[in-house]
Amino acid sequence: MKLRLDITGSIAAAMQAEVLAGEKAVFDALRGAALSLKANWRGQITGAGLGTRLAGSIRLEQYPKGKSSLNAAALVWSKAPVIIGAHDSGPLIRSKNGFWLAIPTPAAGKSTRGGRITPNEWERRSGLRLRFIYRRRGPSLLVAEGRLNTKGRAVASRSKTGRGLVSATIFLLLPQVKLSKRLDLARDAARAVDGLPGFIVTSWV
Repeated sequence: MKLRLDITGSIAAAMQAEVLAGEKAVFDALRGAALSLKANWRGQITGAGLGTRLAGSIRLEQYPKGKSSLNAAALVWSKAPVIIGAHDSGPLIRSKNGFWLAIPTPAAGKSTRGGRITPNEWERRSGLRLRFIYRRRGPSLLVAEGRLNTKGRAVASRSKTGRGLVSATIFLLLPQVKLSKRLDLARDAARAVDGLPGFIVTSWV
């Protein structure tokens, strides 16, 4: 029995073409997996009711930029890692000074600086004084004497007769708060990694 092997074309050229195909396959597969992970993370965030703005903090970078490589890499991350991490881990939050966490009620309104309004800022803006009410069961309170406007926020009363005056709960005081775990980013990341070999095989032409 005789075997005959005929080689047509350049072996070096064929190998180089295969390397280029592999580089493109790895690059495209990583991009596909990273785009899928980015979309899934954003979907988790909006699905948890955390808003499109926080979902938009999820970003994607791929390396090397604009060039295929067998050593390609992709990074999916958040521009708001502290907030995302808190909702992903569900930590126990305590006051920094060891006293109370002041949780604003709808009557407190929102901070002009963004985020949660503080008792000091509320007193400064409203011109009202907060009064501490201790409760043995349930959270203690910070209340103020005023009236509720059409938006349900406590403001100073202009009535000389005291009409419409209420004692409104402005803040709930808690020693600690357990933030509920609303995200599972590791789950989607593991799925993206597990699916990467299949992406590469599919992309390798």
